[in-house]
Amino acid sequence: MTTSMVLCPKFEEAFQLLGKRWTGLIVEVLLNGDCRRFKEISELIPNMSDRVLAERLKELEAKDIVERKVYPETPVRIEYILTPKGKDLQKATKDIHEWAEKWIDSPQEVVEN
Repeated sequence: MTTSMVLCPKFEEAFQLLGKRWTGLIVEVLLNGDCRRFKEISELIPNMSDRVLAERLKELEAKDIVERKVYPETPVRIEYILTPKGKDLQKATKDIHEWAEKWIDSPQEVVEN
């Protein structure tokens, strides 16, 4: 008896979106706080360029995962917050954290071995 695996294009698209470099960390930062300004996100994720952060935020906004709030003040204030769709990633990120803690070696362990 042969079993066939059903491929899910939605699953693949989700992994492609969230698997892009820095995207998971951006979501994680937004899951751990309320509205965040661009500079706050940038400071919480060292080594990521502002250009890449802007690109990833636009991608997440286009997929309705992140909402960009513009406040008509002087100077203009812009904040980013997860939408309900984005907040729904909380369980998935928790599960990935648990899996990583169990199965992924820390950078120090890799160097030492």
